[in-house]
Amino acid sequence: MFQTITIVAPGLLGASLAIAAHEKGVAQKVSLWARRSEAVDSLLQQPWCARASTDLAEACSDAELIVLCAPVNRIITLAREIAAFATGNPIVTDVGSVKADIVRQCEAALAGKARFLGSHPMAGSEKTGMENASGDLFEQRTCFVTPSQSSDPEALAKTIAFWKAVGSQVVEETPDRHDEIVAQVSHLPHLLASSLATFLANRCPAAADYCGNGLRDTTRVASGSPELWREIVAQNRHEVLRALRDFQDHLQTLAAAIANESDFELLQQLADGKQFRDQL
Repeated sequence: MFQTITIVAPGLLGASLAIAAHEKGVAQKVSLWARRSEAVDSLLQQPWCARASTDLAEACSDAELIVLCAPVNRIITLAREIAAFATGNPIVTDVGSVKADIVRQCEAALAGKARFLGSHPMAGSEKTGMENASGDLFEQRTCFVTPSQSSDPEALAKTIAFWKAVGSQVVEETPDRHDEIVAQVSHLPHLLASSLATFLANRCPAAADYCGNGLRDTTRVASGSPELWREIVAQNRHEVLRALRDFQDHLQTLAAAIANESDFELLQQLADGKQFRDQL
């Protein structure tokens, strides 16, 4: 599909993407950029890495596709750096979990230099780092691709084909609609899990001595990086606040059913929740 692709920032997602691209023959050569020389040394020992460098221009040289796998607060800056040396009109995409601002600013930064398409694979783990990478991380996982009105049709088609080639099921949405969806299905659940863990840390500090798997399952994602999630919420603040307000309304309805001894309504809410969970 590509002669050379470059993965910028080989964390969990970046390294997993490099492994998948290599194993599935998506590119003849997979190049990676890492900030630290120690990471570059480690990458060069991997069979799925053909080239690695701490120099962004060197890592991206001759790449037809560049995938920005850095945290959301670094993606726009990296796009601006790439604009300073990009040649050959490569496709640039990303894996950021917020899209509206990233798409707008990256398109502006790369205009006339490269073709930007926003992407967001719904894959990952509370574990981080290249050491936890896996080539099947994207298998059967949704990946949003978020074109704008000015997106290049060829770049869009190749970006969609790339994500399908590494195993993803592609969903095409506008950047704004993407941010609304993920606020509800990703950002809100993380905040609820973290908030519950924080609440129990203060209300019942010895919860670990008493709980079963239910609490562990419910709060698993709270183990994610606080710094990363602070940036995600900050970039999607409006939609996250709207999701939180809607959920507060739902909690009020639930509390009222319990307080008013409306057992049928309570049962209905529990049944609706079970039905939804069973289909995930």
